[in-house]
Amino acid sequence: MRPFSALLPRSLTAVFRILAAVLCIGTVRADDSAFVPIFDGKTLDGWEGDPTFWRVEDGVIVGETTPEKPTKLNTFLIWRQGTLDDFELRLSYRLTGGNSGVQYRSREMKDVGPFVVGGYQGDFEAGPKYSGILYEERGRGILTLRGERVTIGADGGKTRGEPIGTAEDLQKAVKPGDWNELRIVARGPRLQHFINGQLMSETIDEQADKRALEGILALQLHAGPPMKVEFKEIHLQRLKLADGRRKLVLVAGRPSHAPGQHEHRAGCLLLEQCLDAAGLPLVTVVHDGGWPTDPTAFDNADAIFFFADGGGGHPVLQSNRLARVDALARRGVGIACLHYAVEVPKEKGGPEFLGWLGGYFEPHWSVNPHWKLAQTELAQGHPVTRGVQPFETQDEWYYHMRFAEPPAGLTTILTAVPPDATRERPDGPHSNNPAVRAGKGSREVLAWAYERPAGGRGFGCTGAHFHKNWENDDFRRLMLNALVWTSGLEVPAAGVASSVTPEQLAANLDDKPAPKK
Repeated sequence: MRPFSALLPRSLTAVFRILAAVLCIGTVRADDSAFVPIFDGKTLDGWEGDPTFWRVEDGVIVGETTPEKPTKLNTFLIWRQGTLDDFELRLSYRLTGGNSGVQYRSREMKDVGPFVVGGYQGDFEAGPKYSGILYEERGRGILTLRGERVTIGADGGKTRGEPIGTAEDLQKAVKPGDWNELRIVARGPRLQHFINGQLMSETIDEQADKRALEGILALQLHAGPPMKVEFKEIHLQRLKLADGRRKLVLVAGRPSHAPGQHEHRAGCLLLEQCLDAAGLPLVTVVHDGGWPTDPTAFDNADAIFFFADGGGGHPVLQSNRLARVDALARRGVGIACLHYAVEVPKEKGGPEFLGWLGGYFEPHWSVNPHWKLAQTELAQGHPVTRGVQPFETQDEWYYHMRFAEPPAGLTTILTAVPPDATRERPDGPHSNNPAVRAGKGSREVLAWAYERPAGGRGFGCTGAHFHKNWENDDFRRLMLNALVWTSGLEVPAAGVASSVTPEQLAANLDDKPAPKK
């Protein structure tokens, strides 16, 4: 019988050979187009280290010690634009003497000294022994040698699998004193190091009390004899989180309003603390200042939460961000917005918000009075309301939202009856209009959830003008449930439990001038 490949045209036979070759490789290289440069080739913008040792020269990051300027401790150049979870990193390095490496999913150790880092390291050196190994700086030491496949058990014991090759043979892939490509792939507990395309070590770290699933990125300059290390072409791609975890990116707007109001950063950090303490398979990261400086921040997000000023100054309306977030939403990324962040102009942002959230604050249609919740009702049977009891808070509760038509997939989560006095203000883009006046005594929607027809979830809530309202257990639980649900996870049967101390509530507040008397 003729082999199957003999029955195919030559072109298809070639395709099958290529596919077969790819499938034989332990890890397939990611799509080059998905990689983002995180070094601009000109400056150390986005990086921080001791300027005594680090500089940019001819498009290359240079770390160097000399007899006149040694470093007492290993010192690091830290990437300040973000932290790493699951990712693939590619860079080129050249080493003149000594030892160096790339720290990832690591932690800064300020108690030891400035620019000191501990954690996983993709090691390389001028000598023949350590290049390609997994070393844990200021931790467990050497975890995996070159040529090894190691599983670290829950108790710290090691099991060695089929070796990759001998350390001596793999060393031949390294070009001493020349440029080498280092590639690090981290997916959940699996960590792989490649040099010049050759897999050097592979580790599965199941020691939950010691391993790290997220942390900082840094470049190492080793203490000891004088040495020089150079880095260039540093590119990062974030990978979909492994092991069923989801990722929520919280975007905090810039400071605005009086102290205790529109505390975007403090509110996001408080919600993050509560979610992290809940023990859910949810990775959270907060970016403040209105927009992430990390160009890869949203690339593996399952949901994005905006708590920021809105209207024409909404962070998604600047530059080409509206199109970028729209592409993410079309991919199924959940979008949640809180308070002023639910407002965008009708002409720019309105159609997108209807598609992402199912509703939004439309000027000259919606209103923003301050009032205390009355006759509150919560949706029955929806995951967002699990464990939430009707509550009363004095807040700037917007109402009379503009909703998608038809409202398929839309659930009203929180409703209340505003006082008639809130409908008696003069007409204006936010204060009143004939449609609002005509609805005296009617129940209004203050929070809603949206299952997009094409996939993905949206959530909007109009409260949280006042930071102190986070001390209300039911309001806080409502928002935590909403963020978990928007991320695509199952909300616990009793909702997301949390507690907040006065100290936590007072932490991370913006430095704002007190209002003049």
